[in-house]
Parts: sequence; C-alpha cells; structure tokens
Amino acid sequence: MAKKQAKAYAGDPGDEHVETVVVETPVTEAPPVVEQPKRKEPKKEIINDWEVKDRIYLLSDGSSPLTFGVKANKIYYFDKEKGYEREIMLTENQNTPFVDEMKGQIRPGRILFRNGTLAIPKAKVNFQKFMSIYHPRVNKLYHEVKPALRAANHLDNLNIELDAMIQARELSIDMVEAIMRVQNGSAVANMTSKELKRDVLVFAKNNPVLFLDLCSDDNIHLRNIGIKATEMGILKLSNDQRTFSWASNNRKLMNVAFDEHPYSALAAWFKTDEGMDVLNQIEKRMK
Repeated sequence: MAKKQAKAYAGDPGDEHVETVVVETPVTEAPPVVEQPKRKEPKKEIINDWEVKDRIYLLSDGSSPLTFGVKANKIYYFDKEKGYEREIMLTENQNTPFVDEMKGQIRPGRILFRNGTLAIPKAKVNFQKFMSIYHPRVNKLYHEVKPALRAANHLDNLNIELDAMIQARELSIDMVEAIMRVQNGSAVANMTSKELKRDVLVFAKNNPVLFLDLCSDDNIHLRNIGIKATEMGILKLSNDQRTFSWASNNRKLMNVAFDEHPYSALAAWFKTDEGMDVLNQIEKRMK
C-alpha cells in the first residue's frame, strides 16, 4: 500500500491561498512469518514402568553363528525383596518367570539366537523381561541393543578422536617425534617432518586414547632426548643396558636398576639435580 503525505507551500506575499501537494510514499510490507513445525518426539508407551517396544538382543562376543541356544529353564534369579534365589523359567503361557508362581500346565519356551541376533516383538513383554531383567547371563553372554546408549558412546568416541587429532596437529615436531618413537622405534630418525606429522595424525585417529595418554606422559619427551643422544653418539648405553656414560670419555653418568627400562630410568634421572645439568649439556650438543 502507499501512504499519502501532504506538504504545504507558502505563496508570495499577498497570495490568498496555500498550495497543497500530495506525495505518494511507497511502503514495503514485511513478509508474513511462517512458523516451522516443531519436531514431535515419538510418544513412548509405558506399562508398569516398562516401555512397550520391539527389542533386539545380540551375542556379546560379536559372533554370529547360524543358531545359538541359551538356557531357558532350571536357572535362578536372586529376589532382593524375598532375600533368596528363586527358580525361573521361560514359558509361552505363564505371566510370571518364577516357577513357584506358575499355575496349571506349563509350555516351556526357547531362547534361540539366529545369526547372533534375537528379535522379540513388543507384544511379548514377558519374554523381553525374562531376557532383560531376570536371566543371569544378560550383559555377559548377550546384551540388549539400546540405540540411545550406542549413540552416546559413539559420540563420546568421536569427541575423543577429535580431541586427539586436534592435539596431534598442534604438537611441536620434537613432541611428535617423541610420540612416534614409541610406535616406530628408531625408524623415526630417517623420517621427514611431514612424514612424522602425517603418521601422528593417523596414530591419533586410530588410537586416540593411547595417543592422549602419551601426550600427558611427562617422561616421553625426556625419553626421546635420551634415545636421540644415544643415536647421535653423545651418550653411550652399555651392552648389558645397565649403565649410561658420556660417549666422548666413557665417564659414567648413571646406573639402571635391574627391573627398569633403560630410557625410562634415564628420563626419571634427568629430573634430578645432577640429571638436569647433564640434560642441559645434551640439549646444547644436539642443536
């Protein structure tokens, strides 16, 4: 729509009228706001604190045999309310898993995994409860698939992997070399910096927990200095790997305890007052 605006002009002295000019000013109307429909969460059907839904069970060892039977009778469940074990049994015509509560004729049921999987429809609530609550092998021999928990675990793993790769990208080349020396040993001495950075990113992606543990290890950098110093001929490790000496004059620096790794012991020694002086000398010679 257009809005009319009136503007008055004063005439010459002596004029008997005022001229009025009407100006059309266009007005832009705001587009209508369209509300996005809210996502509706699926409604859960709950009966006696039990969510009624289809459930899937998998063998915990990840195997998928053609058929795999699980014991369904002559097993026991500890009843906390009564304070003793009660015999339980899977049946097709009883409303309780407890043998001492069953009435009339009993039709035994079977627990049979096919290709490592057992799917129980939501209509068979008693069967589901038997598998999820009462059976003593639940979460040992088999487990119930819980998508929300699986998603949460997957998210945690992705976050750990992301944290590891970000930290790997920001490491100094000396720390990268120290970490990759744990994985590849002395082979890192012949690798370029780009090869080391590539390999540490791959290592962080494939083994994020181990990588983060190594990053938080205070001794790993000191271990690497000791190894490099030995490779460069600054230090010398005896053939029995029990003594470190200066390579130039064979002056003994430290002894390694019998049950210790030599470079782990050297890294710990570098933190002592005497070891810090030696470490400073080594770092100057390595530059």
